[in-house]
Amino acid sequence: MVFGIGTDIIEIQRVEEKLRRTKGLKKRVFTPREIAYCESKAKSAQHFAARFAAKEAFLKAIGTGWRGGYRFVDIEILNNEQGKPELLLQGKVKSFCEENGITGFHVSLSHIKELAKAVVVLEKH
Repeated sequence: MVFGIGTDIIEIQRVEEKLRRTKGLKKRVFTPREIAYCESKAKSAQHFAARFAAKEAFLKAIGTGWRGGYRFVDIEILNNEQGKPELLLQGKVKSFCEENGITGFHVSLSHIKELAKAVVVLEKH
């Protein structure tokens, strides 16, 4: 059964500028593994923006947004061996999912020159 669906779209340049101008923002939003992955790419801003969008989409899918004190770094988007993005959760976000029976996580990322987008689907079993 579907618990929630979330989507988000963001301008890549906006993310790139914020990360460049705001000291410490990258570490508040992205995990060390996400940072390493994105920075290994030629167009790292596209990958940072897509992950940012996925984190926003996840919070929309759980239906709370930022209410509840959730942190971006507690929502991690990594690629599996086949390159498929996957969600890994920590802290309050993980507890919320456990308490609400959410056990299935699906994420899709896309980006073009100017925009990045993500869709998250959460399943309750």
